[in-house]
Amino acid sequence: MDHIDLSRYFVEKGCRTGRPRCDEQKLLKVILFSFMEHGISSLREIEKLCRNDIRYMYLLDGMKAPSFATFGNIIRNELTDSIEQIFLDVNTYIFEKDYVDLEHTYIDGTKIEANANRYIWIWKKSCTKNREKVFEKISALIDSMNHEVLGYMGTKLEKREEYAIDYVSGLLELYKQGTMLDESTFVSGCGHRKSIQQKQYQELQGYLERLKTYAHHIEICGEERNSYSKTDHDATFMRIKRDYMGNDQLLPAYNLQTAICDEYIAVVPYASDMECFVPLLEKFNKSYGYYPKYPVADAGYGSYNNYLYCEEHGMEKYMKFTMFKKETTDK
Repeated sequence: MDHIDLSRYFVEKGCRTGRPRCDEQKLLKVILFSFMEHGISSLREIEKLCRNDIRYMYLLDGMKAPSFATFGNIIRNELTDSIEQIFLDVNTYIFEKDYVDLEHTYIDGTKIEANANRYIWIWKKSCTKNREKVFEKISALIDSMNHEVLGYMGTKLEKREEYAIDYVSGLLELYKQGTMLDESTFVSGCGHRKSIQQKQYQELQGYLERLKTYAHHIEICGEERNSYSKTDHDATFMRIKRDYMGNDQLLPAYNLQTAICDEYIAVVPYASDMECFVPLLEKFNKSYGYYPKYPVADAGYGSYNNYLYCEEHGMEKYMKFTMFKKETTDK
């Protein structure tokens, strides 16, 4: 860390008065060391380590142990680059110093169980199916609104096959204006009878909230995942090698893919093996400016598309295909 310009990771400081600030570069070293050793650490735990652990005292270099609030302020407000950029800069220095061979890259992956609740998850397919059911219910409700209420007023709401959140919000506003509804007059509870306008308006409101919930869940899942954990949005439910119950249970985990050069980790993306090969090497090229000459991987990465990709970018094909052993040993 002493051989890297750390000042560019922090926001530019204006003229400030008051008590002198803590040395941000020392605090960054402490944060990175803590995350390296313990994984994701709580800020209070880092504060405790700075008071009791001689290694953290050495990194602080005579500076008084900061409070957890100081570490939180550094992470939230002072740091400008992501951890990946710091990782890349550290790697660049090490690779130059140790003459690391980036032409030979060894690729493999593993699944690591997340520290998340095993029984609280969101499935993207379930959200998609339920959202389609809500679309049908909204269409039926619009028919009912047009037939029972709006038809007598000379207005009509338009149906669609799929409903965007903004469009449903617009329908609510049009219905409210067309029927002259006032939400302050709405009734609820025993002994009160809701008007048909209030019932339809509140029913459409409920559908709108469900659409927002499903859209939020689908956005968190993204394009490449089918599920995520409610207590750890980065964790995906999958089968891992260590099955505690022996019942093939899905568990929250991370699928890590690593590219190794001379025993140093060069790139770490997330994905499944076969689909990960191209994004991993694209990230390698973006980080270091070229593709490795010899990407070595096991049969989990061997596919026709991956071989074509290697051919197009001047890389040798050092990945077996799935049935390689059977086809070469079976008479």
